[in-house]
Amino acid sequence: MRVPYEYATIQAVPRIERGELINVGVLLYCQRLDFLRAGTHLDEVRLRALDPQVDLDAVRTALTGWQKTCETTAQPMTLGERFRWLVAPRSTILRAGPVHMGLAADPAAELDRLVALLVH
Repeated sequence: MRVPYEYATIQAVPRIERGELINVGVLLYCQRLDFLRAGTHLDEVRLRALDPQVDLDAVRTALTGWQKTCETTAQPMTLGERFRWLVAPRSTILRAGPVHMGLAADPAAELDRLVALLVH
């Protein structure tokens, strides 16, 4: 049985004033299956092409923070609240793209598919 899910790309924007970005991950939330996870991949060469001075350690740390926000069970927010908080507009080195919907039988496999399609 396929269930609905929501997803958004995670975008790295090393120089916000230029508006250039690359996809570095995908957030996937499935309310029905209590699933929230971030799949990430940082292509350092592509990111340095946008900004040779980008702080890669800061980007890695921020990505880890997004993943921990998804996976930590000792959070005061529900999974849905965490997803909404992560996809809210922000002006930082990482931001979420628009939220999209889909249907899948296995959210983890769908996350892997989306990361391969949208990030790699």
